Amino acid sequence: MSFPANPQTVSPWPAPRVSAPLDADVRVPGSKSLTNRYLVLAALADGPSRLRAPLHSRDTALMVQSLRALGATVTEIDGDGAFGPDLEIRPMDSGTASGTGIDCGLAGTVMRFVPPLAALKTGSTDFDGDPHARQRPMAAIIDALRALGVTVHDDGRGALPFSVAGTGEVAGGRLEIDAGASSQFVSALLLAGARFRDGLHLVHVGSTLPSREHIAMTVQVLRGVGVQVDDSVPNEWRVAPGHIRAFDVAIEPDLSNAGPFLAAALVAGGTVRLAGWPEHTTQVGDRWRSILPALGGTATLSRGTLTVTGSGRITGAQLADTSELAPTVAALCALADSPSTLTGIAHLRGHETDRLAALVTEINRLGGNAEETEDGLIIRPAPLHGGVFETYADHRMATAGALIGLAVPGVLVQDIGTTAKTLPEFPQLWRELAATAQPPAAAEPGSAAAPGRTEGAR
Repeated sequence: MSFPANPQTVSPWPAPRVSAPLDADVRVPGSKSLTNRYLVLAALADGPSRLRAPLHSRDTALMVQSLRALGATVTEIDGDGAFGPDLEIRPMDSGTASGTGIDCGLAGTVMRFVPPLAALKTGSTDFDGDPHARQRPMAAIIDALRALGVTVHDDGRGALPFSVAGTGEVAGGRLEIDAGASSQFVSALLLAGARFRDGLHLVHVGSTLPSREHIAMTVQVLRGVGVQVDDSVPNEWRVAPGHIRAFDVAIEPDLSNAGPFLAAALVAGGTVRLAGWPEHTTQVGDRWRSILPALGGTATLSRGTLTVTGSGRITGAQLADTSELAPTVAALCALADSPSTLTGIAHLRGHETDRLAALVTEINRLGGNAEETEDGLIIRPAPLHGGVFETYADHRMATAGALIGLAVPGVLVQDIGTTAKTLPEFPQLWRELAATAQPPAAAEPGSAAAPGRTEGAR
């Protein structure tokens, strides 16, 4: 499957609106975070590896393209996944990388995870991406590579574009970084650390470290392929030098991408079921099991299926560190009947776009009442109306707009195609979800009619 360099749609996408409860069974493709971590490890492994039911999206296609450019072989093979083939990966060769160009698109995992791999090659590798990518924080990984003795040319920008001049070896050892802008800086170095000559002793020296679940995920996948990682000291990680064992792994469904579908049960009322939910996971999306009940729904996990039920009424809440889930949470809060406060998400200003500013702008554009704080958002009840919901090339802004559109007539999502970043099937899956809303049957004469969902925007 191929994806455009910068997905666009010809015209705004009319978000489906429903006026009856949902009754939906949903499946989503594999986790982007896990797919791209395992792709990196496969490129560094001691033999061929296989990813079963991986995500096929723009972000993962860019990672595959990057690894091929660095000498890995990635082959699509038949598998049992419902969203595309499995992937077989043969690790990077020992050849040079001179003149290699890496297109990062808008993928944080590519622009941050791949430069340490390029440092292990001999020769120069150039990195660039979409216009929005040049605004994303990159100084921590650039400075880290330099501290490890790797030459990086960025003309002082601390951002894309830049080039990595590899020598075929990285010494490793103790390294201090400030990863306050993104946990991906930690993960990027840990993933490659076992291949450094002396391993890696990584120390985070900043005051805050966002999205710790993603670091825990990285540690877990490293241990699963035989890498020794000691994280017993807070904000320190020791990776022993050694081989990365080849592997055969099934990728979990993407629980962050599942969020809008589960949240739809709270917006429209009714029930949404998602099969394949892991019993134990490091994905941040597992927080939906506590976030959605805090906003007025119920969430029950039984035999691998998460069932979320809502009444069509959303209650405001005080929620901390919702991480990449925040755009969906904010959309729910914009439809709530009481105020909400989201805290601990200042780092979202450095994601695909400044998500805090974007959410405030677009919620208020539709008549809402949202404001930024130093580290989050305050969202108060207000009647919403239709209009264009801009996405800023950010897939999670697009899905937030679609979620609001379930309840508010006339919402037009600009560039729904940006969901191809992590979920190309989103428009189709969302229409299928909305189609499960069935108005109640007409009551027989003389019988008591069942209460229906109130029409109109909140």
